[in-house]
Amino acid sequence: MVEVKRKKGESFEALLRRFSRRIQQSGRVLQAKKVRFHKPEGNKNAQRDAALRREYLAQRREYMLKSGKMKEEDFGRKRKSYRG
Repeated sequence: MVEVKRKKGESFEALLRRFSRRIQQSGRVLQAKKVRFHKPEGNKNAQRDAALRREYLAQRREYMLKSGKMKEEDFGRKRKSYRG
Protein backbone atom coordinates (compact mmCIF):
# COMPACT_ATOMS: atom_id res chain seq x y z
CA MET A 1 0.00 0.00 0.00
CA VAL A 2 1.36 3.39 -0.99
CA GLU A 3 0.90 6.12 1.59
CA VAL A 4 1.67 9.78 1.04
CA LYS A 5 1.14 12.47 3.67
CA ARG A 6 0.71 16.12 2.83
CA LYS A 7 3.71 18.28 3.69
CA LYS A 8 3.33 21.67 5.30
CA GLY A 9 2.48 24.27 2.64
CA GLU A 10 2.22 21.67 -0.14
CA SER A 11 -0.46 22.22 -2.77
CA PHE A 12 -2.93 19.52 -3.67
CA GLU A 13 -1.49 19.28 -7.20
CA ALA A 14 2.01 18.68 -5.83
CA LEU A 15 0.66 16.04 -3.45
CA LEU A 16 -1.18 14.34 -6.30
CA ARG A 17 1.95 14.37 -8.50
CA ARG A 18 4.02 12.87 -5.69
CA PHE A 19 1.39 10.20 -5.06
CA SER A 20 1.19 9.33 -8.78
CA ARG A 21 4.97 9.03 -8.98
CA ARG A 22 5.06 6.71 -5.95
CA ILE A 23 2.33 4.53 -7.46
CA GLN A 24 4.26 4.28 -10.75
CA GLN A 25 7.49 3.40 -8.96
CA SER A 26 5.80 0.73 -6.87
CA GLY A 27 4.68 -1.13 -9.99
CA ARG A 28 1.06 -1.40 -8.83
CA VAL A 29 -0.34 0.10 -12.03
CA LEU A 30 1.65 -2.28 -14.21
CA GLN A 31 0.53 -5.27 -12.14
CA ALA A 32 -3.11 -4.16 -12.27
CA LYS A 33 -2.96 -3.86 -16.06
CA LYS A 34 -1.47 -7.35 -16.36
CA VAL A 35 -4.14 -8.89 -14.16
CA ARG A 36 -7.08 -6.94 -15.55
CA PHE A 37 -7.35 -8.70 -18.89
CA HIS A 38 -5.81 -12.03 -17.93
CA LYS A 39 -8.00 -14.91 -18.97
CA PRO A 40 -7.07 -18.27 -17.50
CA GLU A 41 -6.76 -21.10 -19.98
CA GLY A 42 -9.66 -23.50 -20.05
CA ASN A 43 -9.22 -27.21 -19.74
CA LYS A 44 -8.06 -29.24 -22.74
CA ASN A 45 -11.52 -30.62 -23.55
CA ALA A 46 -13.07 -27.14 -23.65
CA GLN A 47 -10.23 -25.85 -25.85
CA ARG A 48 -10.62 -28.77 -28.24
CA ASP A 49 -14.41 -28.35 -28.40
CA ALA A 50 -14.06 -24.63 -29.12
CA ALA A 51 -11.51 -25.31 -31.88
CA LEU A 52 -13.75 -27.93 -33.47
CA ARG A 53 -16.71 -25.57 -33.35
CA ARG A 54 -14.71 -22.76 -34.99
CA GLU A 55 -13.57 -25.15 -37.71
CA TYR A 56 -17.13 -26.39 -38.32
CA LEU A 57 -18.52 -22.86 -38.52
CA ALA A 58 -15.76 -21.79 -40.93
CA GLN A 59 -16.52 -24.74 -43.22
CA ARG A 60 -20.25 -24.04 -43.04
CA ARG A 61 -19.71 -20.37 -43.84
CA GLU A 62 -17.49 -21.23 -46.81
CA TYR A 63 -20.09 -23.67 -48.15
CA MET A 64 -22.88 -21.08 -47.83
CA LEU A 65 -20.80 -18.49 -49.69
CA LYS A 66 -19.79 -20.86 -52.50
CA SER A 67 -23.28 -22.22 -52.98
CA GLY A 68 -24.72 -18.70 -53.14
CA LYS A 69 -27.15 -19.25 -50.28
CA MET A 70 -25.69 -16.32 -48.37
CA LYS A 71 -23.61 -13.25 -49.19
CA GLU A 72 -20.55 -11.89 -47.43
CA GLU A 73 -22.61 -9.03 -45.96
CA ASP A 74 -24.97 -11.52 -44.29
CA PHE A 75 -22.15 -12.70 -42.01
CA GLY A 76 -21.78 -9.41 -40.15
CA ARG A 77 -21.52 -9.69 -36.40
CA LYS A 78 -24.89 -9.59 -34.71
CA ARG A 79 -24.90 -9.29 -30.95
CA LYS A 80 -27.82 -10.32 -28.82
CA SER A 81 -29.13 -7.68 -26.50
CA TYR A 82 -30.07 -8.95 -23.08
CA ARG A 83 -31.36 -5.64 -21.82
CA GLY A 84 -35.01 -5.53 -20.94
